[in-house]
Amino acid sequence: MASARWRSWLLAILIAAGLIAAVAHWGDVERFAALLRQAEPGWIGLAVLLQLTTYFSVASGWSAVLRRAGTPQPMRPLVRIALTKLFADQVLPSAGMGGNILLVDQLRGLGVPKGTAVAALLLSMIGFYAAYACFALVTLILLWLHDRATPLMAGVVTTFLLVAFAIPTLALWLRSRGSRPLPDRIEHIDFVRRLLETVAQAPSTLLWDRQLTAIVAACNAIIFLADAGTLFACLHSLGEQAAFGTAFIALIMASVVATLGPIPLGLGSFEATSVATLHLLGVELEAAFAATMLLRLFTLWLPLIPGMVMIRGVAKRRPAQR
Repeated sequence: MASARWRSWLLAILIAAGLIAAVAHWGDVERFAALLRQAEPGWIGLAVLLQLTTYFSVASGWSAVLRRAGTPQPMRPLVRIALTKLFADQVLPSAGMGGNILLVDQLRGLGVPKGTAVAALLLSMIGFYAAYACFALVTLILLWLHDRATPLMAGVVTTFLLVAFAIPTLALWLRSRGSRPLPDRIEHIDFVRRLLETVAQAPSTLLWDRQLTAIVAACNAIIFLADAGTLFACLHSLGEQAAFGTAFIALIMASVVATLGPIPLGLGSFEATSVATLHLLGVELEAAFAATMLLRLFTLWLPLIPGMVMIRGVAKRRPAQR
């Protein structure tokens, strides 16, 4: 009962945070409309297509785990879960972990055993941070090769690499220790005890399947490439002939800063980093700002609306599932 109440509060907080963010930044939406009127439709269509592939890529990673576990699910509900998880991860900043509880709950709502749902979560975390860390390192190398790497950039990427290594390592450590007794002080913390009991249910055969981990990491890599491609398309839609590598570097640097920061939705930190990086790499300041705003329209603001609606649907179904 306490667990159910806690989840209900989480859903309420997510909805409230999403509404506050949408209302507070309604002016951005008006600027997006003006930018869209200036952009070339063909490139905008490509950006939309690339964004659709991100949700299917997330769902494909979970689908691979569920198939390997013998509990396959259709793609449609998995894509819906991907939208709600994105919404939760964006609204509650927690190094990309805000939607994990929703993921497990919704997979269980589809009839997936709890252990398999937890395994899908852990493998998606491992795959996400593996791809993310790899691309962050590639970005730093590319900046260094073009003599654009600064000590600040190196420090930010290094800090992120430590976080990217620590989170999957912690998840695997929690699984390996299982349900062994905890120190007395920690044993009385109900949340920690339940967390360990839940993680211990994930089948080790899935977590240590290297081929499966590689598939999930590849699905997550496609997401980053599609987001970089979206920024590339946004730049070209505004007449800026930037290379894909320029968009890729800006996207990864902005994502790293937003991940490390405590600001919901990465508002401000993502945009500032993206614009600054694009300008550093030779893009005109006005075009860098406009393209970044368009990117945020596709990656954040448009998914925010269906994500919020679906979160409300989850909240309404919650009593029936209990």
